[in-house]
Amino acid sequence: MTSLVALLLVATPWGTMGEAQRADAMAHLKTLPTLRERLLEATAGFVGSPYVLSPLGEGSGHDADPLIRWDAVDCVTMIEQSIALSTSEPSTLVAVLSALRYDGPPAWENRLHVMESQWLPENVKRGLLRDVTAKWGGAKTRRVKKVITPAMWKEKSGAGLALPPSRQLSGSFEFDIVPSAAAVEALRDAPAGLLVVVVRADRPSVVTRVSHVGVLVQTPKGPMLRHASRSFKKVVDEPLSRYLNRNLDFAQWTIEGLALYEPVLVAPARPSP
Repeated sequence: MTSLVALLLVATPWGTMGEAQRADAMAHLKTLPTLRERLLEATAGFVGSPYVLSPLGEGSGHDADPLIRWDAVDCVTMIEQSIALSTSEPSTLVAVLSALRYDGPPAWENRLHVMESQWLPENVKRGLLRDVTAKWGGAKTRRVKKVITPAMWKEKSGAGLALPPSRQLSGSFEFDIVPSAAAVEALRDAPAGLLVVVVRADRPSVVTRVSHVGVLVQTPKGPMLRHASRSFKKVVDEPLSRYLNRNLDFAQWTIEGLALYEPVLVAPARPSP
């Protein structure tokens, strides 16, 4: 595939592609050597796409939204769909996406709902993500935690998930962050295509401290956050400094820092003899 054709594929929104064009674009993504590079290009196809909260579901049951769609994303589904586009064939796309989103068959109770206790550690364990926060945060890196108690599942944020007791995880979940004040400088030399996870101040009644996720984009003007933005109602590339400044004003739930994860290509499992 020529570089011009590849450039046109990247510039074409996923939502306007037909099946054949999407297959060509997926084939192009696989020519890139790292998942980080693939993720950067795949998310470019969502820039400008409308923001819709929780656009994906299980096709029936508690969340009857479709398993996959191209006309709208939220912050997490943009990442999930982009990784699936980068690592699968058209015939396996939904299966690969489902494997990212669930611990078991696609079902509301099997979905990896909570970032720091489910989605992030599970995909790290699967080898698909690597925590590189300390690598780029250096001496500024801080260790934080989220303690989830059974009582939190009776509060608004926990009860709203309507999960069965067996899926109401509790415990102490620790992770690294780069504090907000140091984040822009720390990320100037970080490679584009890293996942940027937004960690807010702890609120004891809320089951998560993670409010948002995006992709790092590097430009001559400095680091940008590519994200599905509720504020802008679409996927945008926003200067990281502006994003942080906008959100530091939320006094009761201000951003405490950013966690960084590198997406990793996992070798396909060999079939059993």
